Amino acid sequence: MSAAARCVMVLGTSSGAGKSWITTALCRHYANQGLKVAPFKAQNMSNNARVVASGAGAPGQSSGEIGSAQYFQALAARAEPDVRMNPLLLKPEADTHSQVVLLGQVSRELTQLPWRGRSEHVWPQIAAALDALRAENDVVVIEGAGSPAEINLMASDVVNLRVARHADARCLLVSDIDRGGAFAHLYGTWALLPEEDRARIKGFVLNKFRGDATLLAPAPEQLEQLTGVPTVAVVPMRFGHGLPEEDGMFDEAQYPGPNEEQGGGPASYARHPALRRVAIIAYPRISNLDEFQPLKNVPGLQVTWARTPSQVQGADTIILPGSKATASDLAWLRAQGLDASIAEHAAQGSRVLGICGGLQMLGEALIDLHGVESLANGPGLGLLPLVTSFEPQKTVRRAQACFNDLIGAWSALSGVRVSGYEIHSGQTAQHPAMAAKGDVAREVMPGLAWQNTAGNVLGVYLHGLFEDAEVLHALFGAAAPSLDDVFERLAAGIQADFLPGALSALIE
Repeated sequence: MSAAARCVMVLGTSSGAGKSWITTALCRHYANQGLKVAPFKAQNMSNNARVVASGAGAPGQSSGEIGSAQYFQALAARAEPDVRMNPLLLKPEADTHSQVVLLGQVSRELTQLPWRGRSEHVWPQIAAALDALRAENDVVVIEGAGSPAEINLMASDVVNLRVARHADARCLLVSDIDRGGAFAHLYGTWALLPEEDRARIKGFVLNKFRGDATLLAPAPEQLEQLTGVPTVAVVPMRFGHGLPEEDGMFDEAQYPGPNEEQGGGPASYARHPALRRVAIIAYPRISNLDEFQPLKNVPGLQVTWARTPSQVQGADTIILPGSKATASDLAWLRAQGLDASIAEHAAQGSRVLGICGGLQMLGEALIDLHGVESLANGPGLGLLPLVTSFEPQKTVRRAQACFNDLIGAWSALSGVRVSGYEIHSGQTAQHPAMAAKGDVAREVMPGLAWQNTAGNVLGVYLHGLFEDAEVLHALFGAAAPSLDDVFERLAAGIQADFLPGALSALIE
């Protein structure tokens, strides 16, 4: 390979077309060819983030945040994830406001700038990150965002066409055929691109296809006559491919997991009776929901995204996940009547788990004197005698720790060593007035986890518990497919789906 890596870019006709998992599959495919591979996405908008090494991307910082999709893509590429792989991360805090993370670190200055005013401030760092990855690797697989034909955003683009030009990338254009209108989407996107950028599109990809592929003719041939671009792959709908969805959650009825396979799945994903059920509270600003994907892969376990009291009824375990807006999500939870359902569940002795923002909600009080989330202080759910104070300084770090002795419903985790990551602004401690009266939470992981005296309510700051095989085995007596197995299956599938020679031609 040349000194500067060849770049393959995966563009989409829309969000949700399947860019993320196809990029992940390509990372493993090219790595399997003996090449040194790195993923890259200039800008990601997601509250699903991972803590990774800052490396050369952010001198003076040991770790930082990137989008979860790029974290998994790096693992698929057999590369060490670092902040250069996703230099700009936008974490939505409201419908019209996002926290800006540049090279892994929160930038208050960029957060305050209007959307269109950021591009020239961030482009030099984006270009430098991409250039550095190209200098260190044989292949860089780049993921675009949304659609490159969003003409209202082209002037301030830093994630699609500007990146493709800078990297001289060979591009694939992916469309979700399951939505309908895929050929129109492909042609319309191609037609809206500037002439110089049309030439970069080397192949169309029809993703999420169900049915007889021979019925597509003569549309691919007609599309090639109109554009000069061949359709290089028809990728079948793959329910339960094993990777989390990047930017949102999908109800089981629409996108079933491995335990609700609609036929044709791998043998390890055969249908199992749902003997146990986990309900995860799906508040509006839920974050890091990708960490629950292993639960969806566990045989005999049904995962429900719960938005109403009826959806938590009968659950064995209720999980309060992380939140990018803890106070407002707690208010939403109360407005739905879920607070009473969670309290009733806990009173019956059933398991409740709070992770990060969910832990904070389980406490007695939330205090925000600095306006980190809001200037309002208020009560928590009162299931743990803890109080959380929000501080301007954000905790972002990877961690390894061991559970001390737990009691009751969570006792199976006693002595289990886990690794994960912290991303939070709040600091949690025993409620002083309650502690003075002897009402103290059991600290079962120093500074990271607490349990109620009955033993059925547990709160932890550490994300990534369910990605630990020992935790899954301790709690459910089962295992999920390893990430490496998932990556290999994706790579094998993508190689079979593409025309012979199409993938190698992209890097020649």
